[in-house]
Amino acid sequence: MKIRIFDNAKFDLLDGFEFYERQQKGVGQYFLDSLSADIDSLALYAGVHPKKFGDFYWLLAKRFPYAIYYTFDSEFVSVFAVLDCRRNPTNIQTRLDKERHGRQSQ
Repeated sequence: MKIRIFDNAKFDLLDGFEFYERQQKGVGQYFLDSLSADIDSLALYAGVHPKKFGDFYWLLAKRFPYAIYYTFDSEFVSVFAVLDCRRNPTNIQTRLDKERHGRQSQ
């Protein structure tokens, strides 16, 4: 199965990288490597995770307090957001609602 990561999710990863890199040099790269491995696992395990916030599946990252929000069909796993779990759930819901509406208008 092919994995596509939408631009907003890429920006989420970049924000996480910058945050952790400010904490300690090298941790940002470790963050990216870890989250990339989690995202790559979706090629095999897409759909086994619980749904959260509507039709988005929810994969918790193994090493960082982040969640990967995705959908999938027979051809693609689509990653829409990679968000810090420490955020207010209302803000996460609002973000995913925007992703859902953006997808429907495409």
